[in-house]
Amino acid sequence: MRTHLRASLWVLCLASTGFSILAAVNTSPKPTLASAFSGKAGTTALKANKTTGELLPMVINTWNFTAANVLAWRILKQSKGGLRQTRNAVVEGCSKCEKLQCDRTVGYGGSPDELGETTLDAMVMDGATMDVGAVAGLRRIKDAIKVARHVLEHTQHTMLVGDAASAFANAMGFESESLVTPESKDMWLQWTAENCQPNFWKNVHPDPKVSCGPYKPRPTPLTRWKEDRARNEYEIGRKNHDTIGMIAIDVENNIHAGTSTNGARHKIPGRVGDSPIPGAGAYADNEVGAAVATGDGDVMMRFLPSLLAVEAMRAGKPPAEAAQEGLRRILKHHKDFMGALIAVDRLGNYGAACYGLAEFPFMVSSPAGADRPTRLETVKCIAGQDKVNIVAL
Repeated sequence: MRTHLRASLWVLCLASTGFSILAAVNTSPKPTLASAFSGKAGTTALKANKTTGELLPMVINTWNFTAANVLAWRILKQSKGGLRQTRNAVVEGCSKCEKLQCDRTVGYGGSPDELGETTLDAMVMDGATMDVGAVAGLRRIKDAIKVARHVLEHTQHTMLVGDAASAFANAMGFESESLVTPESKDMWLQWTAENCQPNFWKNVHPDPKVSCGPYKPRPTPLTRWKEDRARNEYEIGRKNHDTIGMIAIDVENNIHAGTSTNGARHKIPGRVGDSPIPGAGAYADNEVGAAVATGDGDVMMRFLPSLLAVEAMRAGKPPAEAAQEGLRRILKHHKDFMGALIAVDRLGNYGAACYGLAEFPFMVSSPAGADRPTRLETVKCIAGQDKVNIVAL
């Protein structure tokens, strides 16, 4: 009898211990974005969890393109928490900018190339599937980002270019029409009257600094990029190269990112910049967040700054530092470029970094601004120095 009693007590003791262990496992906090990326649990993780419901859904875009942000935000709010609306928000928001010809650098009637024609680049990226739809050098079709969406939804390709992209758009029901306006024609005529200055040519004859060409290659020793750049005296700035890049996130952390632009003014026909290139103009990953870029696309696309920013967040950096990281790689090689990055983590925390401008404006809509959900924010930039200014938001 005594033996049975001891055995029963031992079983009860084991059961009690097992229950205590099980209870401890079940009540441990679940890993969060911050702890999963940094390997650290505690205050940062709890803070991120605490603010999740207050920051999402959200829409954020480059520059002070208010109308685009307002429309995207309205579309995102059509369903509770923005669910199933992030793609619609990004596409319609960027499309609004195309129609408004934002700063004449988005949509038709701006940035004529050397032949006086306006061509369009655009991209949409789905952070859940990592699928991308993009068009580049799109001719005679006004709705660039909507055509990019059709590439995403109706093909197994990532990008279509040039006349073939226009033919695809026609097949999808888009109408062909001239993208030239009286304003863009006057812009081109003034440029040609000034001996096609500035331009993007180098190492050719006749001298591109005083002539419109046609040009032929000129054998020359390799020169430093900065010296080549200075020859043409072409300054990339906001009024000739400000892509709209937009990110939308719903309350379940589903993300879409998109871009639209008409490229660099007076570009050589056929030139494609960073905007339609995944990882350059934009990048989105539901597991981490998203980033969008704007600026000197010929330089920025070589470094994939949007991808670098997202991967920096994956490694545990907050968005502001991640945006800085995306620019830092470029600054190792180029000190005379203009560019800006916006980075957003999947929880809705965001930051921006910029270089080569006095300041960089961007638009944000989210529940975090209770009194004014749609707001213009800016970050001060440092030009002509080795470091980059960042803003933590």
